[in-house]
Amino acid sequence: METVTSIVEMKRAAGSLRRGGRTVALVPTMGALHEGHLSLIRQADARANVVVVSIFVNPTQFGPSEDFDTYPRDLERDSELAQAAGCDIIFAPEVDDMYPASSATRVCVSGLTERLCGAFRPGHFDGVCTVVAKLFSIVRPHLAVFGQKDGQQVAVIERMVADLEMGVEIVRSPIVREPDGLAMSSRNAYLSGGERRDAVVLFESLKHAVSRYGAGERNVERIVSEMREMIEAKETTDIQYIAAVDARTLEDVDDAGEGVMLALAVFVGKTRLIDNVILGAE
Repeated sequence: METVTSIVEMKRAAGSLRRGGRTVALVPTMGALHEGHLSLIRQADARANVVVVSIFVNPTQFGPSEDFDTYPRDLERDSELAQAAGCDIIFAPEVDDMYPASSATRVCVSGLTERLCGAFRPGHFDGVCTVVAKLFSIVRPHLAVFGQKDGQQVAVIERMVADLEMGVEIVRSPIVREPDGLAMSSRNAYLSGGERRDAVVLFESLKHAVSRYGAGERNVERIVSEMREMIEAKETTDIQYIAAVDARTLEDVDDAGEGVMLALAVFVGKTRLIDNVILGAE
């Protein structure tokens, strides 16, 4: 496995791979790899000749009061895990290389970024789209693998790729969960013991919603109300939002049906966690 830290070097390698007829897959990450990330790498390895994993804690997607400075960073550990999962190239650029002082361009996807998480994290998805667009330009992948846990993010990236004719296949990978159902996240490490126990209610509420849907319930307001009641019963939880939207367009829906994504963001203590399910898919 090779580690590349320079954009110039990564572009040179990408051009060589393309000219050699190799199929390249990109897995964009911010490091702090866990089994969820590793599942993306394995899926990329099954679909492509060469897997590039980017490790870059992107400053432009963090708000002023968020955890950019404290976000876990351990390139050596991440590299070992990525290699074992099938990574061929680690791309770990420096912030100054990705965002030189002269940089004046941002990528914005209107509409999809202004709801759900975007309503509470202004500018977040502009940062996500900008860094992903730059990574696509540098790595030149044929396909990129993203986790469904960030359901809104995947929908936004899909829209950006389609609108800008980027020619990159976007692969959605299922959510990977802990044995008790909590969606794997780098931020789970911030939870105290009691908070970690309470956090399981996020998945329990989503399972309840799936069960109600399976039993024939189609009233979104009723399903969301029951989810809210379950989560609010825990001492450490504070709901930011629970929403029912079309999984691709992120438009609000009134009736629960196949392809509807139930998404939520909840503070457990001071840690903000997200999760979702797509009805009819799980």
